[in-house]
Amino acid sequence: MSTPRKALIGAQIHDGRSLLDDHALVCNTSGLFSIEPAGCVPDGCPVEHLSGGLITPGFVDLQVNGGGGVMFNDDQSVATLQKIAAAHASTGTSAFLPTLITDTPERTRAAIDAVEQAIAQNIEGVVGIHLEGPHLSVARKGAHDPTLIRAMNDDDLQVVLHAAERLANVMVTVAPESTTPAQISAMAQAGIVVSLGHTDADAVACHAAFDAGARCATHLFNAMSQLQSREPGLVGATLSRDDVFAGLIADAIHVHPTTIAIALSAKPRSDRVFLVTDAMACAGSDLQNFQLNGRQIFRKDGRLTLEDGTLAGADLEIPRALDVMTTLVGDALSRAVERATATPAELLRDNAGLGVLSGARRAVYFPEGVAHSANRRVLAAN
Repeated sequence: MSTPRKALIGAQIHDGRSLLDDHALVCNTSGLFSIEPAGCVPDGCPVEHLSGGLITPGFVDLQVNGGGGVMFNDDQSVATLQKIAAAHASTGTSAFLPTLITDTPERTRAAIDAVEQAIAQNIEGVVGIHLEGPHLSVARKGAHDPTLIRAMNDDDLQVVLHAAERLANVMVTVAPESTTPAQISAMAQAGIVVSLGHTDADAVACHAAFDAGARCATHLFNAMSQLQSREPGLVGATLSRDDVFAGLIADAIHVHPTTIAIALSAKPRSDRVFLVTDAMACAGSDLQNFQLNGRQIFRKDGRLTLEDGTLAGADLEIPRALDVMTTLVGDALSRAVERATATPAELLRDNAGLGVLSGARRAVYFPEGVAHSANRRVLAAN
C-alpha cells in the first residue's frame, strides 16, 4: 500500500477541473500524487511549505510538431520522439500527440510505426498521434506543402483505421473538401478524433462533417473559412455547436486576445475550447531557424514564419498560453488551466489519468502564478 513520502502545502491546487484552497499535494511512495485536505496530512509526513503560487497537473497538448531542435516530419523515429518528449516535459507537458503535418504516404506510415514503438518502449509523454493532413484544402494550406495535399482515397482511409487498431489515441485533421461524410463517419466509429481544419468549406459542409462524426476544429480561426456576414464558415459552425471541441493557439499572434474573448462568449460550451502549442523544432531550444518539408522556417519576436511571412506553427509553450488567456483574454484562472489539462484529455479515446493531478507522476508549480509563467517548476512525485 502506498504511503505519503512528502506533502506540499501553501499553494492553490488545480486538480484538472477546479481550484482548491487549503489542500496539500502529497507525493506517495508509489511515485504518484494525491490531493488531501491540508489538515489531513499524516503525522510524521515531511512537509514543504510553499509561499503561495499555483500547482497544476501536467499539461496535455494535442498538437506538437517538434521540439528540442527536431521535427517529426524530418525523422519519424523513436529517437526523434524522445527528443520532442524531453523538450516538452521541461515546459510542464505530461502527455502529447506527436503531429505529422502534410507529407507522403510513406512518411505517414513511418510516423504511425514510430509512435507505436515509442509507446511500447514507454517513452514518457507520447500517448498517440495527430495526422494533420494531407487531406486538406490548398486554398487554406498555411505552411503545408500544396504539392502533397490531396483527397483521401480508400488506401488512405485504411491506413488511419489500422492506426486506430494499433494506437490508443489517433487524431486526424481533414478538410470537408478532401474527405467524404462516409469517410469521416468510418474514422469516428473507429475511435479516431476527426478534426476539421485547413479548409475553405462553407458552414453547410462543415455542419455535415460534424454530423458525420467530426468532433473538433484545429487551431480555431487559423487556416479556415471565417465568420462573415453572409457565410459563417468553419469558425461560425464551430462556435454555434455545443458538441464540438476546438484547439486554440493562444500566443496573442495567431488570434487576437479580443477575438478569443468574443469566441468564448459566443460558444455555448466554451469549456470545450482547449489550448495547443502547435510547437515546432525550436520548442525547448535556442534554435533560430529550421526546415519544414525542405522550406526554411524563421524564428523572430515570438513568431515562426516562412520566407514570405506565412505563419508556420507557433513559438509557444503552454505556460505562456495560460498567461495570455488569463492576463490578455480575461479567462478565469480555473477555466484556463482546465483548457490545458482535463479538457484536451476529455477529447481522447484513452484518457485514463491524463489531465488530472490525482494519480499523476508530474505536476507544475508556478511560484508567482501563471502571470509569471516563465518562473515555473516541474514537480515529480518520485
